[in-house]
Amino acid sequence: MLTQGIGQGTAAVRLVAVEKVYGRGDNEVAVLKRLSLDFAAGSFTAVMGPSGSGKSTFLHCSAGLVKPTRGTVLIGDTDLADLDEVGLTRLRRDRIGFVFQSYNLLPALTVRQNIVLPSQLAGRRPNRSQVLAVVDRVGLADRLDHLPGQLSGGQQQRVAIARALVTRPAVVFADEPTGALDTRTAAAVLGLLRETVDAGGQTLVMVTHDPVAASYADRVVFLADGRFAGELHRPTAEAVAARMTRLGAWNDATVPASAAVRSEGGR
Repeated sequence: MLTQGIGQGTAAVRLVAVEKVYGRGDNEVAVLKRLSLDFAAGSFTAVMGPSGSGKSTFLHCSAGLVKPTRGTVLIGDTDLADLDEVGLTRLRRDRIGFVFQSYNLLPALTVRQNIVLPSQLAGRRPNRSQVLAVVDRVGLADRLDHLPGQLSGGQQQRVAIARALVTRPAVVFADEPTGALDTRTAAAVLGLLRETVDAGGQTLVMVTHDPVAASYADRVVFLADGRFAGELHRPTAEAVAARMTRLGAWNDATVPASAAVRSEGGR
């Protein structure tokens, strides 16, 4: 029998009955409640839900950044509970990429230095051809010697994506990667993330609040009150917005204007 949200086939990421509780006694707050999901290898999944639905906690537990209170998280066939801190660090370094909404670039380092930093911290010599290939994909070949402060927001996000991709991780987690970008720049970044899956065969899990961003994904998973609340396959922005409205995330006055028009780059 399949657990809710879990399908057949190879899973790059799997959560089984995951719970995350903060506080104790009267102050106890359950953020994730027996959440079971899987994400197929080579797929692009958007994760959405109302404010407080547990999206960020889900992402952090899935990436091994936060330890769940109960339940199982697997990356491929590796159970994160079996790893100590050194093992978790190694797994995040070698098999996981993370794209933060705030970019998390070091302002004193050039674009090139920011991109190769994960390899250097791991004590490995960066693969020059691999770095150049990633830089070419993100369109930053003429910005390698620039500092982050000399770049636009979209260019900084491209650096963050390149840094996440350069080690060729099996799974890339992205936390609101277009939340601070204008519509045009967001479309370019989303197209790049889509290409990462289509051309690179990597697995991408993206938390977003934007129905247009979600329309680039193969599948949208909805969370509500820390639980699985349904999914859409080959989503449109309109269908995503309608589902979010039914979940109580929006009303007619708060539905994002972008939800009314499907992005040209969406699937």
